Amino acid sequence: MKAFECHMCGECCHGRGGIFLDPKEIEKIAHFLNLTPKDFLPRFCSEKQGRAYLRNGSDNFCIFHRGKKGCDIHPVKPRICCLWPFYLANVSDEENWKLVNDACPGINPNASFEDFVRESKV
Repeated sequence: MKAFECHMCGECCHGRGGIFLDPKEIEKIAHFLNLTPKDFLPRFCSEKQGRAYLRNGSDNFCIFHRGKKGCDIHPVKPRICCLWPFYLANVSDEENWKLVNDACPGINPNASFEDFVRESKV
């Protein structure tokens, strides 16, 4: 039994503020969009505490989220997006996992916390 299978629902793309980019990700995404990093940053990012963060649209979704169409940068999405839902907080704390389990339809409700943790290490 799989503990997680992405449904491409976009729930993880909703909310303000946590998708920061390292310099390699900036370059990779900019290249994918046929932009220079210099052009990419002011158009799609905001700076907080010396880091570049992806902006959100007026709907509070990531600027690259396109509803049922998914993510415009999916092939080069940031590492933090690739990790979802296997964030350290979710695999090391069962209470956090329960919260995420309720929010993410891709997490199998029949899987145990142990199943989830085990799958995170695969």
